[in-house]
Amino acid sequence: MTGPAWEYDGYRPGEERLRESLCTLGNGYFATRGALPECTADDIHYPGTYAAGCYNRLTSEVAGRRVENEDMVNLPNWLPLRFRPAGGDWLTPDTTAVTEHHQVLHLDPGVLERRTRYPLGPGTGLLVRQLRLVHLADPHLAALRTEFTAEGGPLDLDVEAALDGRVTNSGVARYRELDGRHLTRVEAGAAAPGTVWLCCHTRTSDIGFGLAARLTAEAPVRHAAEDRRAVQRLRLRLPPGRTATVDKTVALHTSRDPAISDPLCAALDRTAGAPPFETLLEAHRTVWEQLWRRTELDVPGEAGSILRLHLFHVLQTLSPHTADLDVGVPARGLHGEAYRGHVFWDELFVLPYLNLHLPEVSRALLRYRHRRLDAACHAAAALGRRGALYPWQSGSDGREETQQLHLNPRSGRWLPDHSRLQHHVGSAVAYNIWQYCEATGDTDFRHGEGAEMLLQIARFWADSAVWDDHLGHYRIRGVVGPDEYHDAYPGAARPGLDDNAYTNVTAAWVLGRALELLAGLPEPRRRELTEYSGLAEDEPARWEQVSRRLHIPFHDGVISQFDGYADLAELDWEGYRKRYGDIRRLDRILEAEGDTVNRYKASKQADVLMLGYLFSPGELRDLFQRLGHRLDEHTWTATVDHYLHRTSHGSTLSGLVHGWILARARRAGAWRFVQEALRGDIADLQGGTTGEGVHLGAMAGTLDLVQRGLTGLETRGDLCLDPVPLPELSSYGFSLRYHGHWGVRLRLRSGLLEIAVPASDRSPIDIRLHDRVVPVGPGETARLVLPD
Repeated sequence: MTGPAWEYDGYRPGEERLRESLCTLGNGYFATRGALPECTADDIHYPGTYAAGCYNRLTSEVAGRRVENEDMVNLPNWLPLRFRPAGGDWLTPDTTAVTEHHQVLHLDPGVLERRTRYPLGPGTGLLVRQLRLVHLADPHLAALRTEFTAEGGPLDLDVEAALDGRVTNSGVARYRELDGRHLTRVEAGAAAPGTVWLCCHTRTSDIGFGLAARLTAEAPVRHAAEDRRAVQRLRLRLPPGRTATVDKTVALHTSRDPAISDPLCAALDRTAGAPPFETLLEAHRTVWEQLWRRTELDVPGEAGSILRLHLFHVLQTLSPHTADLDVGVPARGLHGEAYRGHVFWDELFVLPYLNLHLPEVSRALLRYRHRRLDAACHAAAALGRRGALYPWQSGSDGREETQQLHLNPRSGRWLPDHSRLQHHVGSAVAYNIWQYCEATGDTDFRHGEGAEMLLQIARFWADSAVWDDHLGHYRIRGVVGPDEYHDAYPGAARPGLDDNAYTNVTAAWVLGRALELLAGLPEPRRRELTEYSGLAEDEPARWEQVSRRLHIPFHDGVISQFDGYADLAELDWEGYRKRYGDIRRLDRILEAEGDTVNRYKASKQADVLMLGYLFSPGELRDLFQRLGHRLDEHTWTATVDHYLHRTSHGSTLSGLVHGWILARARRAGAWRFVQEALRGDIADLQGGTTGEGVHLGAMAGTLDLVQRGLTGLETRGDLCLDPVPLPELSSYGFSLRYHGHWGVRLRLRSGLLEIAVPASDRSPIDIRLHDRVVPVGPGETARLVLPD
């Protein structure tokens, strides 16, 4: 196979978990980690398969308390295929030293290839080559081709394939004190010749799963049903130099699927009708080729290779098939069990990219939030407020899934988790609604589900704001900002902080957008909406007032992260770096010392600076002016400098945001942070976390850094552009989908911006570059010289 590839040479047990995450294959419906099929789950390997949106809730005893958690379920393992010389031991790279081991993730066709040589004695050996795919054309199919070649002498080889229902959720070490036994009523058996099946259910959510596997080989296949396993066995007789092929084709259905009567029957029917491996591969390759065209991204060099890998994993998690599902954006993809597969705010970093390539997927992800609007309204009502409070962690039904306790692996202590106070997730939902509607021109969604969510989020912020006579401003108290390190004031009996700047500014923005939306609604729809939501006549006037009078704290000429931030102590950053080296998770270090990060001016990731990520300089100035503050370039620069020196970058999102901010500010240092964002997962910069699942928000954010960050692209009626020079990425191009135009191509190189609009019956696109507006019609190409 040719084209871009991600390669690993040699067998290194300590890297297996990382490789398995980065070699995950998926199609938006389900994904399977890149584990070796002959290896079982242990301290080195973790084969995991996850279906989007399939969760189960269990209660565990932890630290003397009953703790309830909902997890994305690890499904029965369809991969197992092991082999041994007849009468010998099963071969794995952990039990037999291999003379060659090579894995290649072929990105263009979406295929994982591996080659391994097992020595079997003097002058003899076995070469194993495998090709694996999780089908992009048919989202219910996966296939594994294994080619065995005897080298140096003849070989009788026993082969065993299985569907294994004995799996648990045990891929994250710090969760292992929690119950991970999600599957029950596991049954297995044989169907047509060469086909076995397995079915099971989740213990509390009662989702049914049906799997069927067809084995095709040049030898008779025997079936066996073991405890929670469906097993197939055969013996291959291999003359020297001859290759024998074994193909395993698997179908997966769940009871959540539409247009089926039973998941097991559907899986058996699909396996029976599946074509041979070569035909499956060709159809799979064709659909990937189409998807790559829709998401074209051309960046030269190493950065371009990494961006291609990031795009690959984003598309495997959120493919066109996702548009038919009720799922959100899992923070760690469908690649592992970290964060329990929950949905946080990562769509804030993902949807801006998808809006301009796969808008139908963006719309589906926003509908996931709309279906849970009632749950968000109930959460707000539980606090005595109107409107909608979206949960910090979301799963199946929209309730708050944030754990009550979290484990500090450094100290071994279970600690209270207050991250559910990150109410700013509602502003992220509102921002995504607005961005989607501007990028697509989807008026139906803006006036329909989008309006219902946006108005309820605005109501929550207006009801959360409390007037302070002393300050002469409204305040929002008892929250946690994006920083996450600070969840209480030093010595305070209750968690939460007052007037987090990011929270208050984004709340003001939401209120302003809600007022704009109300004013622009057709009168019949506005009447329907106010009647349906019970919107009182005086509420918009309060929104206007709160949006202009929310308190934004400052200190020493910079924006304060929250009220009281200025009173915190300075941290001995150099001293901690000398003592610990990597201090990204400074919170864990300090807690293990008996201290708390709440005492210090120290942030995990961008908080105040997130404002510069979400809003252009002009928008940010207008927002602060609406709030009664003058945010000039000097104040913003001083603010950036202040937090640059006080952030530990304990999140992969931090490097992305800082790189974006510095690139837009045309300052030195941007590339260092961009590189950190690019390398976050491939180099596992967070120290073992990538093996538990990729960081999908950071991956998508690097794509958007090229798409919007470097180009200054905004979709406000016109297609607005304000490119900034970044010497290390001075030449790049991409295509996008904009207001019904498919495949609009932008390319920037040598101070020249080229925009090509494909032929169609659509109206011209108005390109705004600084003070110029250039209409580019279908079939036309514009070349614009950029100002110095």
